[in-house]
Parts: sequence; structure tokens; C-alpha cells
Amino acid sequence: MPIIVKASDFKFKYPRDIVNREEPKFTGLPDPAPFYRHDLYDILPMMSAVMDELNSADGDVLNLLEDILNQMPGFVSTRGEVFDYLTGSARECLRP
Repeated sequence: MPIIVKASDFKFKYPRDIVNREEPKFTGLPDPAPFYRHDLYDILPMMSAVMDELNSADGDVLNLLEDILNQMPGFVSTRGEVFDYLTGSARECLRP
């Protein structure tokens, strides 16, 4: 069963780009479309996909992903790059 992240699960508040809310969002790789890191409607499907990839429903992992997202360099700009960056960084941080 896929993991669904809700806005209430986040520790930070994110702006909502209401105008572009209905635009297609991240559904998987490859995805060369730009990622808007300051739009809740882009962040929600991305975090759900990353949590699903990590096979985790742990709130601490989601908090870690938020921290990684908020410190992610600006040159990581497409949805595919963001997905790879978040999953790779989280795996490095969660490695025993």
C-alpha cells in the first residue's frame, strides 16, 4: 500500500500555489519537470514517493526529509533530481 503524506504530517508550513494546483505533479521517474520547493502541492507527492521508496511511514524520517529538502542546493531543480537527492541523502543519514 502506498504511503500518503498529508500537509498535517509536516513539521514546517509550506506556501500553496493555488493557481498551479491542478497541474501534473510528480508520479515517478523520469521526470524532467521543474520542482517548486516552495509549493505544498509539489512537495506532498514528492514526499509521498520518497517515503514509499524508503519503505517508511516513520514521522522522524519525514522530518529528516524536510530538513534535507530545506537545505538542498538550488542546482537540484528537476523533480527527478529532487527525488534522487532526497532518497540518496536519506539513505546516507539512515545508514546504521
